[in-house]
Amino acid sequence: MKTEMFSSLKVVHGVAVRSALSIAISIAVATSFAAAPAEALAKTATPSKTVKKSTAKAEKPARVAKSTLKAPKSAKAAKVAATDDDDDAPRASRKRRVSYRMEPHARRASVHAVAFQPRATSVGQAFGLHDTPDSLALRSSVAYVVDQNTSETLFDKNSRAVVPIASITKLMTAMVVLDSHMPLTDEISVTDEDRDYEKFTGSRLAVGSVLNREDMLHIALMASENRAAAALSRFYPGGRPAFIAAMNAKAKSLGMVDTHFENSTGLTSQNVSSARDLVKMVNAAYQYPLIRKFSTDRSYDVFTGKRNLAYNSTNALIRNASWDIGLQKTGFINEAGECLVMQANVNGRPVVIVLLDSYGKYSRFADAGRLRSFLDTLGEPHIMSADMGSGANP
Repeated sequence: MKTEMFSSLKVVHGVAVRSALSIAISIAVATSFAAAPAEALAKTATPSKTVKKSTAKAEKPARVAKSTLKAPKSAKAAKVAATDDDDDAPRASRKRRVSYRMEPHARRASVHAVAFQPRATSVGQAFGLHDTPDSLALRSSVAYVVDQNTSETLFDKNSRAVVPIASITKLMTAMVVLDSHMPLTDEISVTDEDRDYEKFTGSRLAVGSVLNREDMLHIALMASENRAAAALSRFYPGGRPAFIAAMNAKAKSLGMVDTHFENSTGLTSQNVSSARDLVKMVNAAYQYPLIRKFSTDRSYDVFTGKRNLAYNSTNALIRNASWDIGLQKTGFINEAGECLVMQANVNGRPVVIVLLDSYGKYSRFADAGRLRSFLDTLGEPHIMSADMGSGANP
């Protein structure tokens, strides 16, 4: 009997010892985990002098690990790339962001570090032209509409402001080319000299491409092909400097007192003009049948000597049957914003429309629609301009 009791007590004692050890170990582990956040917090706390030194220097953006979670090959996430518009923008300081993409039926998402570049401020924004109110709530900071026959002002918003005009430049380029009376059948080759070394924009017209002068002019006007415009200025008597001089001389002869050109493409903020001057340039360009035809074509194919290239118009309104457009040109660089000039017939009335420094890819076309609706019900001329009569130019 004593033996059985002793055996039972021994078993109970063993269980108690093991339980005590288990509890002790659990307390020790819990204590170590509880101490970890405090130690981490203590390490992040630094003396005030150290904080001042760290804040004095600009912090570098944190690098995002390029490693991705493994997923089945059929469900790999697509890479995301930042892109620019039409005539492209200068490269500003780039920030980094993380993009998450997952295709349908994928089990896991991939994480990619993507370059992000905010659009630079336009000249119109910098000078507060967008703050000018108008009854049509236009997105363009400059808007000017005149009757082509009578030169009557129908709508005016900051028409005297001198701002960059981007590829609207190419209308003057075309006039200078045609004024030279050089054969349109002459072949012109694209070289490294025709690359854009200011904003580093690309082009579908590769170095080594060969087109005749007429085709170069066609795609420069219709599709705003920059290398075509650059090549046209190089194949001019006296070369590119003589061509630029001829552009400025032509502007002066047309009475364009607010206008200056530095190149034939518009890929520089130094090509500037006012809406009032651009009406004069549109009216002059309208006298050239080829400029009217080429600028209003919807599409055009060229053979570069190596391959065929299909070009389309940069103006969405050309494909809109409700518009009767006799001449047009679009343009864009960051400093100029979205630009558009047109000769159009509205209710049988020929008008010239100038829209500069519009914010948003399609806003210039929407603004043109608002102006046409306004002209449909026009009574008295509508003047909304911050600088009417002042003559001041930013």
